[in-house]
Amino acid sequence: MGNSLTEIIINSIKLILVFLIMVQAVPVLVWLERRGSAFIQNRFGPNRIGPLGLMQLLADAVKFLFKEEFSPAKSVKFLYYAAPVVALVPATLAFAAIPLGAPVQWDQYVFHLQGYEISVGIVFVLAVSSLATYAILLAGWGSGNKYALLGALRASAQVISYELALGLSIVGVILLYGTFDFNEIIQAQQGPLILHWMGHEITFLSFLPNWGIFYQPLGMVIFFASAFAESNRLPFDLAEGEAELVAGFHVEYGGFKMLLFFIGEYGHMLVSSALIATFFLGGYTIPWVSMAELTQWVGTFIQTPNWISLVTGLITFAVMFAKIAVFLWIFIQVRWTLPRFRYDQLMDLGWKTMLPWALFNTILTATVIYFAHLG
Repeated sequence: MGNSLTEIIINSIKLILVFLIMVQAVPVLVWLERRGSAFIQNRFGPNRIGPLGLMQLLADAVKFLFKEEFSPAKSVKFLYYAAPVVALVPATLAFAAIPLGAPVQWDQYVFHLQGYEISVGIVFVLAVSSLATYAILLAGWGSGNKYALLGALRASAQVISYELALGLSIVGVILLYGTFDFNEIIQAQQGPLILHWMGHEITFLSFLPNWGIFYQPLGMVIFFASAFAESNRLPFDLAEGEAELVAGFHVEYGGFKMLLFFIGEYGHMLVSSALIATFFLGGYTIPWVSMAELTQWVGTFIQTPNWISLVTGLITFAVMFAKIAVFLWIFIQVRWTLPRFRYDQLMDLGWKTMLPWALFNTILTATVIYFAHLG
């Protein structure tokens, strides 16, 4: 947490702020999803309560908080109530480990714009995110409902299937940058794109930013598709499957408990979008601009070193959230564009298509890196 009382206090505040960012993003995303789906389907969406229907979010919050409390007669009480909490915690822990901006130096202190810095951030985020499956299993078993149990079984098989492809898609990134640290991966993506091949520099692509997507296009596609499956979003929401399972694993949940499941799902969307931005779109860096150039530009307006570092950190924070917002919007668009897969199609895609392609991408990346470093 820190070596002094000041660092401990600020790091504690950071953890609270990261949690609040994730929680407060959920109602905004729900509103965007409602309005976006309405435009896609040529209807109005929420437009009665407040400007553009924004106050509908407050009405929903009141409804969730004050709904009558109940639990199924045949439920396992401890598991039933533990599942929504378990759904929220993994997304929060994972999101807190992702850097959302450049580190800020204030006097002798260096504060990272993330909940906590872990040198093996990739391993930590993947490990913590995978724990979300337990929430679905607890909800399915604890509800004492056969439809909830079927949804939980589907979800566990689905997550196991797509975690393999998702994990392998990142191996290429790890081979490319040689580190598990998020900040080091982001710093390696600064400036224009310059390729190295057998001792030579290839600069004819310098009009492109030095982002991971240009080194790992196949890994990007596999990771992005797997992120939908890991988040239980359409077209991979077979764990819910309203037409087949009457809402699946959370069929017996309502009120505040249902709200926690919502926050957990949207939290995983935030984590997935932040990871895509970090691995493939340069994270909090600005395209074609290095951190040194950005700091120098800020220094032309501000003379105090502390404030230069703070303003630079806030600019990179805004850049990171702009990139995250783009992928969150894609998540919403895909939900109202693509139909749901059949379950056999979902499993075939995971095991017979995405896993082999992820293995191929790993082998291809290792081969290219070997020849690139020759000479």
